[in-house]
Amino acid sequence: MNVTRSRILPVTMIALLATTVVSSGCQTLNPYTDEPETSRTAKGAGIGAAAGAVAGVVFGGSRKATLIGAGIGALVGGAVGNYMDREAEALRQRLRATGVSVTRHGDHIILNMPGHVTFATDSADISSSFYEVLDSVALVLNEFEKTYVDVVGHTDSTGRAEYNQALSVRRAQSVADYLMTREVIAERLVVTGRGQTQPIASNDTPEGRSLNRRVEIVLTPLT
Repeated sequence: MNVTRSRILPVTMIALLATTVVSSGCQTLNPYTDEPETSRTAKGAGIGAAAGAVAGVVFGGSRKATLIGAGIGALVGGAVGNYMDREAEALRQRLRATGVSVTRHGDHIILNMPGHVTFATDSADISSSFYEVLDSVALVLNEFEKTYVDVVGHTDSTGRAEYNQALSVRRAQSVADYLMTREVIAERLVVTGRGQTQPIASNDTPEGRSLNRRVEIVLTPLT
């Protein structure tokens, strides 16, 4: 199996990138009701993960050359929006009632995978019950190959910041590694960890901490 090359952004760069992202127009499909909504959590996920989307563009220079060299053509003009529309809809169809939300943020798609359905507490081992969900994600990623795939790990604020940073990387890496076993091209993948730096809810409550413990997959079009 190919080994993905993890590239971890410095926190200062992450903060700078995140401040450039506009959070309006971020809509999520509720993973349980199938109804579109724009909630605090959805907005937080969009803002937090949008930095990952920008990071994908930053790193896209080298990935782009590799993917085009592998015969994956780039998207042009109006084809971008249509392509991302179809990919988002395919993901929504596959991920209904799984607990994973699908958010369209401009030309980016953000999958938010809450920690309580992906990992046991303080573990980077994917829960066996989540394999089927990741299988569904991989099927769509392989159908829509003209996207970069940034896998971004997050934690709550419990414990030391250094430990949480490392845990967030390990969790994101576990997801990326599993996707590669399902034939997602390694060169599409970049793994980053944000630790506790980008919460989408309050860390003062168990419910908020549960939302903050998450892995996001950010899909960016190859243009």
